[in-house]
Amino acid sequence: MYTGKLVFSQVMEHLPVHEFQKCVARYGGDYKSRGFSCRDQFLCMSFAQLTFRESLRDIEACLRSVPEKLYHLGFRGRIARSTLADANETRDWRIYADFAQSLIHIARPMYASDPLGVDLDATVYALDSTTIDLCLSVFPWAHFRDQKAAVKMHTLLDLRRSIPTFIEVSDGKRHDVNLLDEIVAEPGAFYVVDRAYLDFKRLHAFHRSGAFFVTRTKTGVVLNRRYSHAVPPDTGVTSDQTVVLGTSGSSRNYPDTLRRVRFVDPEQGRRLIFLTNNFELPALTIAQLYKSRWRIELFFKWIKQHLRIKAFYGSSENAVKTQIWIAVASYVLIAILKKRLLLSASLHEILQVLSLNLFEKTPILQACGDSQSHEKSRVFSNQLSLLDL
Repeated sequence: MYTGKLVFSQVMEHLPVHEFQKCVARYGGDYKSRGFSCRDQFLCMSFAQLTFRESLRDIEACLRSVPEKLYHLGFRGRIARSTLADANETRDWRIYADFAQSLIHIARPMYASDPLGVDLDATVYALDSTTIDLCLSVFPWAHFRDQKAAVKMHTLLDLRRSIPTFIEVSDGKRHDVNLLDEIVAEPGAFYVVDRAYLDFKRLHAFHRSGAFFVTRTKTGVVLNRRYSHAVPPDTGVTSDQTVVLGTSGSSRNYPDTLRRVRFVDPEQGRRLIFLTNNFELPALTIAQLYKSRWRIELFFKWIKQHLRIKAFYGSSENAVKTQIWIAVASYVLIAILKKRLLLSASLHEILQVLSLNLFEKTPILQACGDSQSHEKSRVFSNQLSLLDL
């Protein structure tokens, strides 16, 4: 029988402890911690994410049922529902936001060689948001509509790596387009956005930064054709034109030329019109880039189904943001684990296996069905690009 570390400890070994302590020190997280440190809080909340716990009482009951294993799991403080609730309410959520960004910095290079599905070497990002509905009487700070509360999770997703590079949690009233002001455009990168982000002044700032964007136009946007270009037959592309904005207000906001690509989806018969500031790529590639935006929808769907970000353990803004950021950190941690151990199982399968074996002393490779040499495992499944969801 394997007599090594518990599975939970094996997972947490992949955390950069030094980076975590720097994040804690940055915001004074362990000041007057009373024996329950930020690390204990992170372990509790990560345990809840990995095992799909329903409440703080559920977390407490599960962990206190194995007191002889808590030390070996990494816990040093006493596990109590009230203590964890206080930590979620009072400890700065930015500790876990910064730490999640540290994990993202580790994970992104691991997935750099994964296929994008488009013949393009540049980095491609998708920007979108998802709304998480809340009860207004419980979360009054997240007022959204007359009888409704909500928070928005704004995300910039690296489509090649399927790793979020920018996340902001706001109340539900914040308009998506405002997030364009907070993103530092990367020269040479492509930003794929839907029509909610069609703001020509903000998009021109991306253009001046040397970045490219791909979006869809809206009804009522006036565009005047300058040139028409030849289009390849039987690709779904019906026109490829150089255009300028046709009204004085919009032309002041975006004085340069744009490229308009009309495309008919051969599967659904939908007619789509794309706008971009890139004039070099084939028109079909522009359409394919916009189609790749569906991966961010998969990301939102996946984390809502498999992580605890729809039901919250606390009602304050700090507790909600803490839980969301630790959920993101858990997602990225499993992505790191998958690459480091060359696991052939999908991310969902890894989570399911871990949820049943966290208290066992089983090698992760064996628990995930890769008991043979992990060097023989497939590097990455091609079932879906979003980390094999």
